[in-house]
Amino acid sequence: MSKFQVINREISWLSFNERVLQEAADERLPLLERLRFLGIFSNNLDEFFRVRVATMRRLRDIRLENPDIVDLDPGKILDKINEIDLKQQIRFEEIHEDLTKALEKEKIFLIDEKQITADQGAYITQFFREHVRANLFPVMIKNFKRSSFLRDRSIYLAVHLQIKDRPSKEDFALIKVPISNVSRFVILPKKAERNYIMLLDDVIRFNLAEIFSIFPYNVFHAYSIKLTRDAELDLDNDVSKSFMERMTESLKQRKKGRPVRFIYDQRMPSVLLELLTQKLKITEKDSIIPGGRYQNFKDYMNFPNVGGPQLEYPPAPPLPHPDLAGSRSILSTLRQKDIMLHFPYQSFQYIIDLLREASIDPKVRSIKMTLYRVAKGSRVVNALINAARNGKKVTVFLELQARFDEQANIFWSEKMQEEGVNIIHGLPGLKVHSKLILIRRKEKKENVLYANIGTGNFNEETARLYCDDSLLTSNPQITHEVDKVFSLFEKNYYGPVTFKNLVVSPFRTRRFIMRMIDQEISNAKSGNEASIFLKLNSLVDESLVKKLYQASQAGVKCRLNIRGICVLVPGVPGLSENIEAISIVDRFLEHSRVFIFHNGGDQRFFISSADLMVRNLDHRIEVGCPVYDKELQEELLTMMEIQWKDNEKARTIDKKQNNTYRKLNPENPVRSQVAIYEYFKEKYHRKIN
Repeated sequence: MSKFQVINREISWLSFNERVLQEAADERLPLLERLRFLGIFSNNLDEFFRVRVATMRRLRDIRLENPDIVDLDPGKILDKINEIDLKQQIRFEEIHEDLTKALEKEKIFLIDEKQITADQGAYITQFFREHVRANLFPVMIKNFKRSSFLRDRSIYLAVHLQIKDRPSKEDFALIKVPISNVSRFVILPKKAERNYIMLLDDVIRFNLAEIFSIFPYNVFHAYSIKLTRDAELDLDNDVSKSFMERMTESLKQRKKGRPVRFIYDQRMPSVLLELLTQKLKITEKDSIIPGGRYQNFKDYMNFPNVGGPQLEYPPAPPLPHPDLAGSRSILSTLRQKDIMLHFPYQSFQYIIDLLREASIDPKVRSIKMTLYRVAKGSRVVNALINAARNGKKVTVFLELQARFDEQANIFWSEKMQEEGVNIIHGLPGLKVHSKLILIRRKEKKENVLYANIGTGNFNEETARLYCDDSLLTSNPQITHEVDKVFSLFEKNYYGPVTFKNLVVSPFRTRRFIMRMIDQEISNAKSGNEASIFLKLNSLVDESLVKKLYQASQAGVKCRLNIRGICVLVPGVPGLSENIEAISIVDRFLEHSRVFIFHNGGDQRFFISSADLMVRNLDHRIEVGCPVYDKELQEELLTMMEIQWKDNEKARTIDKKQNNTYRKLNPENPVRSQVAIYEYFKEKYHRKIN
């Protein structure tokens, strides 16, 4: 038997982000989509440093003081992270340069302050005075004593001011680039069929003399920097304060979090770099990354299209569901059969319509819902408020600790409470990550329940970009247990609870999956067919990894479709030769979680809000749901099989983390997201015709 093996989760995550970077390099993609993948890569990396690297640094500090407490070596992992990060940054700059040249072939020119003509300069100066100058507040570096005023993930220009012919006469300043108030991309007037775009950073560079006009300096050089801070929230345990008060105060402290990553323009003179690191209290123990002229490429996710539709993906509007299209009442349809929606292939509008219908239906008595991340102008929240205004009893469990959405959730919480919605904020020690709706309707003097159980957030914006599954049902086996989950929230109780149908963390998910794998192992040892087919965002829990290794050794065929982190090592002789793993990164973010077990020929299907990570299994309220309807089972299996055949956007996961594109049958190209869209389009037309 081979020795137990796992890939470090941080290294596996960096491998996932490498796949995102590969998309930016893929010449088969429309040009602006490749630029946007650069933005996604950059945004992902920011979050990684804010959360995971910050955690590793805390562990390193603990280990230095108490070597016996932490068994792994965080210092070595941090060194490896920095090594990989530097390599990826070099690759990033190469891809960015290639894309800039490709833009020029499309007559789109990214120009800086040294490349402009006189009339462009006049336009930029006018633009600066009208839209930018009022948002600039320079700080002389020698004056500031608190580094906490530098905001996380913001761009700053470190400005070197000098007098020509008197280089010793110098000063230094910091200017925050105001991208929250002004677009990062300034579109200049078109000339001779050529489109020109200038980054806001360079607009400011062009006008430095005007900004510092009160000084005698006449030579200016500006170098971009970006600081990433520890995003962990330290919640005050003062019981005299409400949970919302403690969250609000903790969010304020996050702005002063410890720096974990400092990126600077590598052309910056050493005297300025030393001054900055000294003032910001950044040491050699921190991640100090030399970069290029520009930072914060996350803004490239919103790169403007000035060149035509061929530069973007062709439209793929959400499709109507054949059983709901033209339906006067979603609830009446659910009385007849279960419905499953698959976003973004099908429209999220049905969820809005369901809530709207429930809000005005005179027989509906109550609506209960969990919310984790919602859209900025959430129609979901507006529908719930409307239900409360119509006299329905509306209860919402709103998770205030949804990372990086805490402030928005505090806002929505206050808004809904003002309108009469009953808000429940937290369970001690547990995050609520489940995606649930429960509607109670009085029908013939009886309470009838309708439920929605999903894999993704009730967010109409992300539902256009994230692949998720959402089951709508009136099956009492499921709806009564969904009601039991809401009772946990309402009673603030998380003791032992029994569920026969739903797979609920932290009570049942780990034991249930272990038992299902054990059953496949038993079937394989008896000489019967045995298989496991999982789709996940992340596979991290080592006890489940060990159990999957046992399944492989027993002869169970395991297929894993894992978008992100996978610490399991597939294909190792004597350990995991019966396990294959792929990852798909494409136009839409693969976000759904699906579990399929062969079960002696009577396959069992589940969708879930939970990944196989310790936090999802043991420290969150997560809900997995069986799919009993045979037609819906076939639908899920078809989608899973299409993805398994993907040979255009699927990469093989292996020990080497090379992210090699999977080539099954080059003569029959399969791009699964396109194929699934066509599958649902055909299914819709077949049913309505």
